[in-house]
Amino acid sequence: MTTRRPNNVPPDNEPFRTLQPVEPFTLFSARDVELFQEGRHDHLYERFGSHAVTYEGVAGTYFAVWAPNAAFVSVIGDFNEWNAYSHTLFPRWDRSGIWEGFLPHVKAGQLYKYFIRSNSGEELRKGDPFANRWELRPKTASITGEMQYKWKDAAWMKQRAEKNSLDSPFSVYEVHLGSWRRPDPGDHERFYTYGEIAEKLVPYVKEMGFTHVELMPVMEHPFDGSWGYQLTGFFAPTARYGSPEDFMAFVDAFHQAGIGVLLDWVPSHFPYDEHGLYRFDGSHCYEYADMRKGFHPDWNSYVFNYGRYEVRSFLLSSAVFWLDKFHADGLRVDAVASMIHLDYSRRAGTWEPNEHGGNENLEAIAFVKDLNSIIYQRFPDVQTIAEESTSFYGVSRPVSMGGLGFGMKWMMGWMNDTLDYFHRDPYFRKWYQNQITFSIMYAFSENFMLPLSHDEVVHGKSPLLYKMPGDDWQKFANLRLLYSYMFTHPGTKLLFMGGEFGDTREWDYKTELSWHLLQHRPHAGLLQFVKAVNKLYTQETALYSQQFSGDTFEWIHLADVDNSVMVYARKGPKGEKLLVALNMTPIAREDYPIGIPWDGEFVEVLNSDAPEYYGSGVVNKGVIRPVPGRFGKPWDIILRLPPLGATILKMQER
Repeated sequence: MTTRRPNNVPPDNEPFRTLQPVEPFTLFSARDVELFQEGRHDHLYERFGSHAVTYEGVAGTYFAVWAPNAAFVSVIGDFNEWNAYSHTLFPRWDRSGIWEGFLPHVKAGQLYKYFIRSNSGEELRKGDPFANRWELRPKTASITGEMQYKWKDAAWMKQRAEKNSLDSPFSVYEVHLGSWRRPDPGDHERFYTYGEIAEKLVPYVKEMGFTHVELMPVMEHPFDGSWGYQLTGFFAPTARYGSPEDFMAFVDAFHQAGIGVLLDWVPSHFPYDEHGLYRFDGSHCYEYADMRKGFHPDWNSYVFNYGRYEVRSFLLSSAVFWLDKFHADGLRVDAVASMIHLDYSRRAGTWEPNEHGGNENLEAIAFVKDLNSIIYQRFPDVQTIAEESTSFYGVSRPVSMGGLGFGMKWMMGWMNDTLDYFHRDPYFRKWYQNQITFSIMYAFSENFMLPLSHDEVVHGKSPLLYKMPGDDWQKFANLRLLYSYMFTHPGTKLLFMGGEFGDTREWDYKTELSWHLLQHRPHAGLLQFVKAVNKLYTQETALYSQQFSGDTFEWIHLADVDNSVMVYARKGPKGEKLLVALNMTPIAREDYPIGIPWDGEFVEVLNSDAPEYYGSGVVNKGVIRPVPGRFGKPWDIILRLPPLGATILKMQER
């Protein structure tokens, strides 16, 4: 085929800022537009945004943006001195609201925005909703350039289905990249790069025994204080730590170490920054026009219009983008409860019921079901995890069974009850034992993840260590006891950074964790205990195989309420049995009999009171043999129960 120079390409000596886009060129097929308008397009990032192309022998960049209320759209940037009238885009003939055009000679690495004049005459300058690169805040321009990276994680991707299986151990370390470590803790403007963080974080997570990391949002966001939850770049890793390729290498490093990477993703709301999605084309383009649905009072932000199919395609494509281009192993979807409930955090009279008179946002529910269905169809070896705090039915049940289709759901009720219980003086715990036992009543109604997340150590809630009662020794003993309970309770696990060594400060996004505390024995001992309990959880099939089935759990001893002693068993698929005894008081119990239904010998495999964890050393040594039962069970075993401690025993094969 003979190529020709487009008519609007001038001689080489003419300034290219005067160029107009080439009208016929497009990356959209009719099918693309159809899927976009039906809310089912899951790879719009291959069409919208800026893309390097060569058209009829001329290199340049193709731009496409959705602005259905626009009367005029152009691309402004450093390549045309931000001239709003030199590089106009064309509206598609199909009335899709898509403006597009090929701009010759626009190269990679150039700054740009869209200049949009709405039908009302309002003029706006917006960043590209599909940009893969943005300027470092406080600057707000998008940047042209394709993403290119050669992945080295083939071995991980081959075995990922097993590593991410619901029947595999899932111990998650939640991390905020900007505050895990800092080059200078006193300099709020300096960060480690993605590569520098990976050099330190990957071996640390590996040594600690976590199977996955979960990153608080790494998508581009303008305000550090939002922790990443107020996004403007739904298709770009933040420039705070480097380039998209740098982030790809970051994920790759974890995969090569055998560790999965989960990403926090926020499809629930977005901020009102001038360069962002809010009133993108002078109208309520991405958000609901009715502010009873379109504005979120908790976060002073705007809610996506889930009833608009183009918006659903945008969000669906964003989710798929991180799984496709960045090899993410799962998405933790933020604030699901706020999406699916019209009255979430709204007073009576400030929200409107749905067509059936209920409080469910039917459009958001339909979107979430489509989201999970498409993700698991395209990426059956990943997980989606819902932060959902209500009793809404079937959050982690398949869509085919009437559920929302998530792989897992945060167990917020367990978290609230557990922290409330552990906050109490041990003397009074005997009256609140139901706060511990109640979770088993509903533990298998969903695929639950047990979270001790960043939300529990900010805004005056105090760090986990200082939620515990008693003197310093008792605080550490209580925290080790809490982790023993958490890691032996049914469900997957999540622990926020700093909790593993007992940080004494609330989390502060402006500085790094208090790593100097590891010079002190109590903190170093707690770190070693978390390492040990992680190892136990990931090695004992009784703790993770079929972890969402009630067949794996059995209460053994609950009658001793006065002494706040609780004993339960975790059972594996091949008859494996672990016995977990919790002593919730600071009084050691010597020669304590526990009735059991099995004639088996036991060996202690973990004790939170061991001296290496800064415990007092009330441990069980050697083989523990059963004796004839005296309290209604066929057999008894006699144990030493550590003060504010847990002993975990494994039944031996005979």
